[in-house]
Amino acid sequence: MSSLVPVGLRRRAELIRQQRPSGLRTPPARLLWRELAVLFGARRTPALHHVAMRPGPVMLLPGFGAHPARMRPMAEALAHAGHRVFEWGLGFNLGPTPENFAFLLGRITRIAHEQGAPLTLVGWSLGGLFARELAKQRPDAVALVITLGTPFSGDRRANNAWRAYELVTGHPVDDPPVKGDFAAKPPVPTVALWSPRDGIIAPRSACGWPGERDVAVALRCSHLGFASAPEAIAMVLSVMDSIEPAQR
Repeated sequence: MSSLVPVGLRRRAELIRQQRPSGLRTPPARLLWRELAVLFGARRTPALHHVAMRPGPVMLLPGFGAHPARMRPMAEALAHAGHRVFEWGLGFNLGPTPENFAFLLGRITRIAHEQGAPLTLVGWSLGGLFARELAKQRPDAVALVITLGTPFSGDRRANNAWRAYELVTGHPVDDPPVKGDFAAKPPVPTVALWSPRDGIIAPRSACGWPGERDVAVALRCSHLGFASAPEAIAMVLSVMDSIEPAQR
């Protein structure tokens, strides 16, 4: 019978049977349950009256399993502040592939050329890993990277989502088809926003260590709240005002 099971399904079954390495600290279950309140709660655009000091092009990259619509409150706030906001153009984020990564490299290069300025990349969770790797390969097209609860530091299994990730993508969380040293800092200003209340990603993984990012800022929102919480949006706006972008 096993020969009748598609290879992809067998591979996924093998992946989700893996045990988490001993000693890893992940967010407690009570914080994970709190994330559900954010997932199913009503979302609204916060009333932020902010005028950007350095208006420019910015691309938002959604988290794993999320659609760009989840980041609409942030997109609207950035646009109202005077920034020119672009979606990543790939719909739901179902994990990295050589094809979608190549698409993004071409997209940020084209937008930077058309806008006459490099982009700020704001990546939520897995979207932040995309943002960091894009900046490494196209530093001429990227002025600043801001990550929101992104697990770029430490073990890739120090979170409560790695089994779901492997089930959907069909590859190990620590061996993606797009290779890179995810802890290595991009050659542009890089700011990591993290939260001790994150119920999905271990705070240390999203905060990182000196040398893996330029600045780390602690917030008090949930992981899912990074895309729409007023304090997260306000901090992104503040970072874009205060961090001197790379001049290319």
